[in-house]
Amino acid sequence: MKFVLMLLIGLITLQGFAQITINGKVTDTKNNPIEGANVYLEGTYDGGTTNEKGAFSFSTNETNTQTLVVSFVSFETEKLQSDVSTLNNLTIKLREDVNALDTVVLSAGTFAAGDNSKISVLKPLDVVTTASALGDFVGALQTLPGTTTISEDGRLFVRGGDAGETQIFIDGIRVFTPYTPSPNNSPTRGRYSPFLFDGITFSTGGYSAEFGQALSSVLLLNTVGEPEQEKTDVGIMSVGATLGNTQKWGKNSISVNASYINLEPYNAIFKDRNDWKEPYEGASGEAVFRHKTDNGIYKLYTAFDASHFDLIQEDINVVEGVRFKLNNRNLYFNGSYKGDFNDVWKLFGGLSYTHAKTKVNAMGAKIEDAENSVHAKFKLKRRFNSRIKLNLGAEYLSTHFNEDYEDDFITPSSYGFTSDIVAAFAETDVFFSKKMALKAGLRAEYNELLKETTVSPRMSLAYKTSVKSQVSLAYGNFYQNPNSTILKFDQDLKSEKAEHYILNYQLNDNGKIFRAEAYYKDYDGLIKYDTDFAEPNSDYDNLGNGFAKGLDLFWRDGKSIKNVDYWLSYSYLDTERNYKNYPVSAQPNFANAHNVSVVGKYWIDKWKSQVGVSYGFASGRTYTNPNEGVFLNYKTKSYNSLSLNWAYLLTQQKILYFSVNNVLGFKNINGYQYADVPDLNNNFARRALQPAADQFFFVGFFWTISEKGTDNQLDNL
Repeated sequence: MKFVLMLLIGLITLQGFAQITINGKVTDTKNNPIEGANVYLEGTYDGGTTNEKGAFSFSTNETNTQTLVVSFVSFETEKLQSDVSTLNNLTIKLREDVNALDTVVLSAGTFAAGDNSKISVLKPLDVVTTASALGDFVGALQTLPGTTTISEDGRLFVRGGDAGETQIFIDGIRVFTPYTPSPNNSPTRGRYSPFLFDGITFSTGGYSAEFGQALSSVLLLNTVGEPEQEKTDVGIMSVGATLGNTQKWGKNSISVNASYINLEPYNAIFKDRNDWKEPYEGASGEAVFRHKTDNGIYKLYTAFDASHFDLIQEDINVVEGVRFKLNNRNLYFNGSYKGDFNDVWKLFGGLSYTHAKTKVNAMGAKIEDAENSVHAKFKLKRRFNSRIKLNLGAEYLSTHFNEDYEDDFITPSSYGFTSDIVAAFAETDVFFSKKMALKAGLRAEYNELLKETTVSPRMSLAYKTSVKSQVSLAYGNFYQNPNSTILKFDQDLKSEKAEHYILNYQLNDNGKIFRAEAYYKDYDGLIKYDTDFAEPNSDYDNLGNGFAKGLDLFWRDGKSIKNVDYWLSYSYLDTERNYKNYPVSAQPNFANAHNVSVVGKYWIDKWKSQVGVSYGFASGRTYTNPNEGVFLNYKTKSYNSLSLNWAYLLTQQKILYFSVNNVLGFKNINGYQYADVPDLNNNFARRALQPAADQFFFVGFFWTISEKGTDNQLDNL
């Protein structure tokens, strides 16, 4: 018995000698102790947690080299590999996890609209529930600060830039002809249905080095990655009809949308200021095919539309008016792949092709434009760790444009150009901490048509001032080809240039967002010519310049009032340009000094309805009065418009929708047209340029048929 007791004591003693104590202290980078951190040997049950002083201590029987793991919420996990005999009296510092939701966001100049973005000022649903937008994503974006209200145009005018300075991309690939053609003094619309997109990023300046050929702004549209279920969407509207269907099988899915618009019945009831010979008629179709792989997703997107109209518009210099007839065909194809190459590399490849053909008959002239454009892009993303990421790639853009012109007075002529651009870009994101991050990039382009190489540095710096707020700075150089109306006549030119400076403050507080952004843009190399209009015999040069500076404010609150969501936007713009045929620097006639937008939505449970309101205000725009002989020195009266909509749920998947734009019937004036010659009193007569219609009424019935029967039709409004 004595022998057995001594043997047990010996074994216990040997076991005690075999155990090793691992201990130390865990702190943050400022030496503050971290309580509750997990500390353990990887692959074992040996470990413990830190106390209020950050200290830990535990014993193990493991020997040789082991991996000590230290982890805590909102901090990066630390691993230390060493012989267990050396794992004592340790001091381990954990760095903040920059992937956490409260990490600073590089967002200067950018409005994100997507449920997956960290700071989202708009949601995809907002595109089609804003009363003034009429289901057009461009119309919804015009309620954001930084945009200018040009009611007769319909395109995006951003921070003193004209509409041609904003470029649109679908899944990262350029769209060369994004708008449907329209008569003079009537707003155009985006070609593409918002129902196929689940994410929108609208950058009003200082955007990534990945994107080029845009002086003022880029709009990024991302198609739906994977539909939730099979469904059919039917729409019957006062202006036409729509039909859509989504199918899924295995790792594949396809969504198809088709629409037909005919304004003849509408114009028969609601007369406007045009004399329509053939009211606007258009048909369009879109399809997105998706194939998921183990590491990524392929997408094929295609869209086709055709439209035509014929009308006579009032003209002060032509008693019988000016007849304008247009036929347009447009085809767009976009294919892309996005996926993981391995654990640290991601790759993207994409290709788009655009074919557009437009025939115009106006004042005895016949004009036929044809454009064929290609965009190919390849890029790689490298994640070195959670703090350093690299984005680099190359792209090729090619446009072949040709115009045939003939009238009763000159020999038929043909003009055109071919533009080939090769570009490369590299950009890195560096997160110094959860509070500070830097994006720095460089873009280089070679333009074969202009025989020119440009280099564009771009940078964005963000600092988190509190848990809910941050400030950002952005700077960048941006180049763009002269537009086709110039290049078709003269290619001995250089790129136009803009330089952006941006200061941004942003507050995100539980459903409430406030943004304030000041900016300055410096334009150089703008195109000038010596005739009233761009003509074949004009003299062109790059001696134009200009500036734009201002302040944008945005507030959105969807939490303070039950069932109410609203946002307010205000923009102040001070801008001048000396370009085109301008004799002096002046505020261009597409710029408003002040723009205000108010959007509100109220859900009424008892009525199963959503009521929306949208109000827009813009101060007057400049025009030239030849009776006074001063260039662009007069301003129109201010623009006002109040729009209302009502969406009523008949059932879960059937909805009745009503809307009216400019419900109060404001008589807005877009400018003035003056007679070419003075009267007997040496006075130039004029007429006001008013919208074709002061109001627009819309009624629609929408029905979704799905396998689950749970889709709410508000998702389509």
